Amino acid sequence: EDLDRYPRDLSGDRKKLRQAGATVLFAPDASEIYPERFQTYVEVQNVTRDFCGASRPGHFRGVTTVVAKLFNMVRPDIAVFGEKDYQQLVTIRRMVEDLDFGVEIVGMPTVREEDGLAMSSRNSYLTEEQRRQATAVFRGLRKAQRECEGGERDSAELVACVLDILRSERDIEVEYAAVVDPETLERIPEVEREAVLLVAVRVGSTRLIDNIRLRAPRRSRR
Repeated sequence: EDLDRYPRDLSGDRKKLRQAGATVLFAPDASEIYPERFQTYVEVQNVTRDFCGASRPGHFRGVTTVVAKLFNMVRPDIAVFGEKDYQQLVTIRRMVEDLDFGVEIVGMPTVREEDGLAMSSRNSYLTEEQRRQATAVFRGLRKAQRECEGGERDSAELVACVLDILRSERDIEVEYAAVVDPETLERIPEVEREAVLLVAVRVGSTRLIDNIRLRAPRRSRR
């Protein structure tokens, strides 16, 4: 996605921060973060190779570099990142641990609309009909979660639950759907205890991502 086209609403963000009780807003412009002769980058490798990293080359290098700069400039004790972009959250945790930043990374559960659609600035790109179709993402994830809670452990079957619902909507193109280890993001053949189901789709020209936790019931002892 073209960064210049990404929806921004700084005045709206300021209002929300005031309502939440924030007292300081740090909002530097690009020239402060990337001065004229800037040439140093931070790159996390394994956890960024698949999924969004595969379809958006260089994306996570940009994320980790700007977050590393933010941490050095602000020196926070705690930094909060949403779980909606789960690969980003895992990547930042890996960077912080590997480079000894001394920052506690807190993942916050995805905030959703009443119909389950994950809140995102990209939702503003959707037409009314596309907005309706986009709810299939969470419906598919919840179906897979219920199947897992009911005893289904096979990753292929759980992914199929999602795909069946997504492919019923004409404007949805699936980029990926995969069951992964929560820490390494490696694809796993079955859910032993806990996993994450990642999904990325395009609804028309708008790219949306989402995920859900999968927890398998304990196996009964015989």
